[in-house]
Amino acid sequence: MTETTHTQKNPRPRRGDEALFSSPEFRVAMDALAGLRADLFHDAFAYRPLPPRGRPGRIARVLPERLRPYAVWAPHALVGAAGLLALLVTFEGSRDDLVEVLAISVFSLGPILLTLVRPVGAFWFSLVSIPVVAMIGQNWGGDYGSGDYPWAPASFVAHLVVLTVVAARTRPRTAAWMWALTAVYAMGAESLFGNRYFNSNAVPFLFVAALALLMVSMLLVRRAAEQEVTAQLTVTAHERSKRTLLEERTTIARELHDVVAHHMSVVAIQAEAAPYRVENPPEELTKAFATIRENAVAALTELRRVLGVVRAEDYEAPDAPQPTLADLDGLLANVREAGLSVDKVVTGAVRELPQGVELSAYRIVQEALSNTLRHAPGAGARVEIGYVLGGLGLRVVNGRAAEVSFVKQTPTEGAGHGLTGMRERVSMLGGEMTTGPTADGGYEVTVFLPAASTVEDGGDGA
Repeated sequence: MTETTHTQKNPRPRRGDEALFSSPEFRVAMDALAGLRADLFHDAFAYRPLPPRGRPGRIARVLPERLRPYAVWAPHALVGAAGLLALLVTFEGSRDDLVEVLAISVFSLGPILLTLVRPVGAFWFSLVSIPVVAMIGQNWGGDYGSGDYPWAPASFVAHLVVLTVVAARTRPRTAAWMWALTAVYAMGAESLFGNRYFNSNAVPFLFVAALALLMVSMLLVRRAAEQEVTAQLTVTAHERSKRTLLEERTTIARELHDVVAHHMSVVAIQAEAAPYRVENPPEELTKAFATIRENAVAALTELRRVLGVVRAEDYEAPDAPQPTLADLDGLLANVREAGLSVDKVVTGAVRELPQGVELSAYRIVQEALSNTLRHAPGAGARVEIGYVLGGLGLRVVNGRAAEVSFVKQTPTEGAGHGLTGMRERVSMLGGEMTTGPTADGGYEVTVFLPAASTVEDGGDGA
């Protein structure tokens, strides 16, 4: 026995076929067929119940109080009302034949109710029901040439409702495919059996269906655009708040860098000069001061290396020292020139506080007064500073806005984020802060910053 093996080679496609398969038109056609399969054939009868609305819509405003919670079921009620309309049309066009009425009712009401749970399947059910209803109308008392074709009155209403509801529950591409398949059915029915009827309603139905689907698609596109814009605005607001917070932290880090670097430089200079202020200092004292200077220089170098990265390339350290509470009178004079009537009250024994505390206190008062100028034009303000045991108390309160502005003011980019910077400074120092409206319609900012005096017993605060 001889065994022979034949190897069959696949013929290579011809150049013309390769050009056809790689043409843009062929790819567009294949993509369209893939879209049709995904929209109307893949899982066509999948269970997709229509959920209730997340919250009552505008229709809830006209309902009685006890019925408003049920407004979330308004879409289901509209579909049910459309089903009742189809039933009324069925009974109106019936010929007192109970079997005919029941059969047509099933094939007209069924697809409408099916849209609530299986929308794509409801379309196929409705499309198949159109010729069935036409045949039932013929067999029970109907004559060729009488009535409208290919849509009976009940099918006309039912299929139009199904197209509209399914389009609202899917997407515009699905609506286009449903209209196209409906048009194919209409042309096929007209070509095969149209010569038996005097009245054709294919063109009127396709025109009305196109208008309905176009309106639904426009509403879907608009709703999707509104949701996208809302989501984008939410993300933008979150990113803006986050950026403001990071910018404020960067500003605080820069100011701390300047303050701490200044003090570390002073420590290094004093440690280097201290041995020369004493005649014949002991060797141990000289070594101790040298060690202090080396540690100060090393700490200063490390501080500049770590905190210096927060400086922008175009950032320049201020020539003047950072502001303190001693410079508060100048700030109040500036805001008075801007039109804000502000008073300052100081209680307790005024003493020198750590520079970081005084700088934060100055910035908090500055931001609070800026908010008063921005949000309460014409209102008076009061700045209270209390030097208490173990810290510093601040209270900035303004009254109700006294001026009526006829110009619509749009909030600036940083509007609403000034309090964030205040809280960052207070949190950095381990303090407490409360804000809120006052009884007379104004606003109040209260802060406590824990701090000890810079002059300790036997020590020098330099």
